[in-house]
Parts: sequence; C-alpha cells; structure tokens
Amino acid sequence: MKNKIVAALLALFLGGLGIHKFYLNKSGQGILYLLFCWTFIPSIIALVDFFILIFMDDKTFDAKYNANIGLVDKNTINVSDELEKLYNLKEKGIITNEEFEEKKKKLL
Repeated sequence: MKNKIVAALLALFLGGLGIHKFYLNKSGQGILYLLFCWTFIPSIIALVDFFILIFMDDKTFDAKYNANIGLVDKNTINVSDELEKLYNLKEKGIITNEEFEEKKKKLL
C-alpha cells in the first residue's frame, strides 16, 4: 500500500529523477523524468507534484494510487453504490477510464 507522505518526500528530494513516479507505479512518467533530468524541468514539476501530494485528501490518494475498491468483498457491498462511486472518481479525473473499467469488472 502506497503512503502519501513517502510519495511527497520522494517528490521533494528525488523528484527530479522521477523516483516518486516509480514509487506510484507510473513508470512511463518516471522514465520521462529520468530522460529530461538534465534540463531541471522535472525538478520543477516534481516540486509541484510535492505540493499536490501534500494537500491531496487521503481518500483521493487511496482511490488514485492504492486501488482499495478492488479488494472489497462482493457479498458485503452494494455493487450499484460502488459503481456510482467509481463513476464519480472517473468524472472528477481521479482515475482513468481504463482504471474505471478494470475496477468495474472486479465489482461485477
């Protein structure tokens, strides 16, 4: 399970190399940070990522990076309510369409 504080600290101290992106399973973005680290642009973006992560709500962070919804027991939840929550996360841009479809399949 990913920790928001660890991700934020990685973004602050090693963000110019994209280490926080690798930690958050965003390897493609991490590779881009590594490729362009000599320009210091990834360092500036990582500083912005740091503030985004620090001020992000814990529930939002968990929904985006920990995928806890896929771990619930189907017998103890109301599937339609969970689908509605997933849809709302997708509409807010917290999860991608692919993540939405994957989690929807797990629920159904």
